[in-house]
Order: sequence, then C-alpha cells, then structure tokens
Amino acid sequence: MKILLPTILSVVMLSGCATDSSTEVQPIPGSITYGEQPRTKLTKSPPGSVIYNSFYDSTDSRVKETYILQPDRTLKLTRRVIVPDYPSRNGS
Repeated sequence: MKILLPTILSVVMLSGCATDSSTEVQPIPGSITYGEQPRTKLTKSPPGSVIYNSFYDSTDSRVKETYILQPDRTLKLTRRVIVPDYPSRNGS
C-alpha cells in the first residue's frame, strides 16, 4: 500500500502534464503559415533552424513569431508575442 498510493498519485499528476494539440500556436493573418505552408522549401537551412517573422495585425499591434524548420522542410509555429506599437502607425 505504501508503494501503490505514491504511484497512483504520480500517474494522476503526470497525466495533467500531457500536451494537447489545441494549445499549439495557431497561424493568424500575416503568419508565414497562414492558410498553408509556404510553396518554396527552405533547402539551404538545416532542420531545426529558427526563423523569425514580424508584422502588424489589424489592431496595429506588432506581432513577432518564431518558427522551427522541421525535418520535412515545413515550418512549425512555436511562439507568438503581440507587442502594442505606440504611437499608432496611422497617426491617430
């Protein structure tokens, strides 16, 4: 019983650590992978390379994204940071 209880508790706690595909960062308009993967393949970059993308969204906030080049040459969006850009670009 002394061994069984900690084992059960450990399994329950670790099951909460499982990643869910819904927690992945999803592309938005302006993302490199929005709609689909880019048509050109990154052939000169080795798999595991980090690619950065920066753009403005519809609310004039600056969006910075980080991608990882996968072994099959697709890009995986791993991180997004939205930074308010003051003053506004449109001058209002």
